[in-house]
Amino acid sequence: KTRILIVDDMMTMRKLVAKSCREIGLTDLVEAKDGADGWSAVTSASPPFGLIISDWNMPNATGLDLLKRVRADSRFGKTPFILVTAEAEQSQIVEAAKAGVSQYLVKPFTTELLRERIESVYQKIAGR
Repeated sequence: KTRILIVDDMMTMRKLVAKSCREIGLTDLVEAKDGADGWSAVTSASPPFGLIISDWNMPNATGLDLLKRVRADSRFGKTPFILVTAEAEQSQIVEAAKAGVSQYLVKPFTTELLRERIESVYQKIAGR
């Protein structure tokens, strides 16, 4: 029943992430075209999102920008956040970790890899 926000500037990628989510039984999906649109969706969502899956590289506001805004806001700061990117640079992974990312997923990915990342996020929450 988790409500999920999928943020990516490429519609094809949003559809691929949504398809993978549906394949693992997650069906309450909302899409946003960039980090700015994603932030608007986060702040107006009712009920709030239980997970954000965002691309890193986007115009207007990047996934990292969105992550930092979410983490800085006490209303949404604990929302699980998965960054999806084609970049596997160690420095970017470190930067995302410092910003409080819950998980990191490198493109291209499989539905099974997405499932593993989502399960890992919720295992961390359960372990708090």
